[in-house]
Order: sequence, then structure tokens, then C-alpha cells
Amino acid sequence: MTRLTAQDFSPEILQLFDHYVHGGLSRRGFLDQAQRALGSAAAATATLAALSPRFAVAQQVKPDDARISTRWLEIDSPQGNGRVRGYLARPAGAKGRLPSVLVVHENRGLNPHIEDITRRLALDGFLAFAPDALFNLGGYPGDEDKARELFGKLDAGKTRADFVAAARALQALSEGNGRVGVVGFCFGGGIANYLATQLPDLAAAVPFYGGQPPAEEVPKIKAPLLIHYAAQDERINAGWPKYEAALKAAGVSFEAHIYAGTQHGFNNDTTPRFDAEAAKLAWQRTVDFFKAKLA
Repeated sequence: MTRLTAQDFSPEILQLFDHYVHGGLSRRGFLDQAQRALGSAAAATATLAALSPRFAVAQQVKPDDARISTRWLEIDSPQGNGRVRGYLARPAGAKGRLPSVLVVHENRGLNPHIEDITRRLALDGFLAFAPDALFNLGGYPGDEDKARELFGKLDAGKTRADFVAAARALQALSEGNGRVGVVGFCFGGGIANYLATQLPDLAAAVPFYGGQPPAEEVPKIKAPLLIHYAAQDERINAGWPKYEAALKAAGVSFEAHIYAGTQHGFNNDTTPRFDAEAAKLAWQRTVDFFKAKLA
């Protein structure tokens, strides 16, 4: 089957889908507006299905891959929701303490794609931990629409505290070397930026198309940043000039890349917004950055 790309959809449809993904439209709202644009309800339904994630097709590392070891880990989060559960992956048979990466999902919770990202990091030699922000609501429900609904019920402050607790727990694991980096996507990119303002000993942060912190918080950032943006992502990119100016004024070490022709979510290889060339480059930069900063 030929893999669809963003070029197979009109800019109007892609914008509608972005609104839907980020809570600006309900499923029905997307279908109604897409029907007007495409001419029929059948076309609208087929388009939504085509744009939605296909986890099995994109999976790169199987859960039972012998090259890695995985387990579930629960930690305390007294300032957050009490407990956090996440997926931990490491290279099998690794000797010595490993550099550690906290993986923060998009606004759907810990779905199969983020589990796969976590396993990919393990293959690259990292101890990787991916918490599920939906754990206190029963965990990722196995359905993207249900996950979207649950995400809107989260307490933002407690959720952020859960990720702070997760970073601290990862830092303390005996399997790790104590040096923790964070990578996040969309919602997770915003959390990566947030954690950089909250954890003075964070060793590195890599936000993919994430919302920026308030300018007054930027001087708190001590970690070096590697920032990835999609070129065709007006909603997120609107905050970049102010963030860039604040980073420069505060003397923060950062490197930023805007990938030409790409859509928000370009690193997510489960949907047509995936851009193979940009994702390959951004991911290699990410792995190299972590290897340099977390050793």
C-alpha cells in the first residue's frame, strides 16, 4: 500500500486536522467541516481515517525485541496525582550506568507510538522512561478519540508535577548515570521546555514542536536545548521569536532547527504528516545531542 503524505491533503484539511488533534474541534466538528470542503460525508470520514495513526505499520522495534529489556515502573508523585506509571526500556545486557532520557508523549497519553520511541532510544544505548499522564484516569485507553477526551480532564498543574517527579525518579535509578535529558513531542515538547525551567540539573532538553515557556521563566534554564520546529506550524511557531530572544538574553545554550516544508507532528511516523527526510535528520541530531550531553 502506498504511504500517504501531507502532500496528499489540502492545506485546509491539514489545518482542520490540526485543530481536531489539539482540541479545537470535536470529531463531529472535523467531519462536518471536512464534508463541506470535500463534498461528501464519505470523503470526510475516509480522510479522517487516512490521517489517523497506524501504529502497527510504523512500529520499528517490537516489544519483545531481544536487543532490549523493558518493564513498567510506578513512582510516587506527592505534588502531582500521587502515583505515575511509565514504560522503561534499556539495552539488554548493558554494563555500567546508562545515560537516561525521559520521553514525553503527545496529547494522547502513552500510546504505542511513544512506547516504540522509547524502545528506539534503548537501542541507541539509553535508559529511557516514558510516563503516562493519563495513568490517574485509567491510563491510555487504547483508542485515540477516548484518549483525547481524557486528556482534557487532566489537572495541568498536577500533570506537570508528575513529569517533574518522573525526571527525579529517573535520575535516581541505579541503572542510570544520574544525567537525565528529556525529549517531548507536541504537548511533550511543551513539557520539555517546562522541565528545563524547573530542573536546574537537567542535562539536556529536546522539544519537538512544543509550546514555549513564559519569557520570565527562561533565565531559569540551565540545560542546553536542541529545538525542532515544523515550518508549516503557525500555531506553535508564533511563540518562537519571543522565546528565541529570551534564550539569547539569558545566555542559554541552544540550537534550533526549522524543517522546511514540514507539518506539526512531522516526526510521528504513524500519520501522513510524517516527513521521512526531516524526521531522520531531527532524530539523528537528537541522538547525537544526547550522547554528547548525557555521558
